[in-house]
Amino acid sequence: MKMVYNWINIIQDYLLPPTCILCGNPGHDSRDICHSCYTKLPRNNHCCYQCAEILEISTADPAQSCWTIPAQHPSGASRAKPLPAVLCGRCLSRQPAFDETVAPFIHQGAIRHLISTLKFGANYKNARLLGMLLADHLTNLSGTDLHLPEGCRAGKTDMQQTADRPDLILPVPLHKARYRQRGFNQAIEIARIVGRELQIPLDLTSCKRNRDTPHQTQLPAKKRRKNLKNAFSIVKPIHAQHIAILDDVMTTGSTAHELAYALKKAGASRVDVWVCARA
Repeated sequence: MKMVYNWINIIQDYLLPPTCILCGNPGHDSRDICHSCYTKLPRNNHCCYQCAEILEISTADPAQSCWTIPAQHPSGASRAKPLPAVLCGRCLSRQPAFDETVAPFIHQGAIRHLISTLKFGANYKNARLLGMLLADHLTNLSGTDLHLPEGCRAGKTDMQQTADRPDLILPVPLHKARYRQRGFNQAIEIARIVGRELQIPLDLTSCKRNRDTPHQTQLPAKKRRKNLKNAFSIVKPIHAQHIAILDDVMTTGSTAHELAYALKKAGASRVDVWVCARA
């Protein structure tokens, strides 16, 4: 059934013009979203450089809740267009294993709907749109509409610069029991689109999820960390030094932390996180 559905999507891509998934109007710029709906998407405009946590903007001294760091790549290479980077208090007090996070949208409104109906409704067309939006954000292919506001890492880097290009994309794996239940991994479906658009290979075999952790949505951060402890294993050598973990949404960052920890333990020197949205 899944294969048949994918073939239907492929045929529709060639025979039917893009249509906005959200309102049904004609799509814009070869995307399944119209310009009006696109401009209303909830953007993560001000966030932590490392975990993309949404930061409140106020007239108070920002040093009280976050810290501005030099606009320099973690590897030491300067960015083409230096912008201030900000760390949240949580990342300052409890350093995550991953180096930085790209999260262009906030997990609410239309973005939440797209992710939810993909994950629980098997709407594969949503994966294509989400993947294209994420890839567009990374490459700035759509010009100023997808520019990065100051203070947020998401969308800032031009992926045409080899210094910022990961060697591979690793979608967050599902446990085999969860995969059988759902029938697909939404992170893989989104990653296929991002990898194709950015011409970066995917790795679907080097990492496995050791146990079927319970749904984390309603759990506090401390409980999530406990549930996810040693949840991932690297089952074959990974020779890539720079890896991008890809998932649909980041809530506390516990999943990304555990996976990044396993990857660095296996030899990776830098691990970024790419997600469509930050909760």
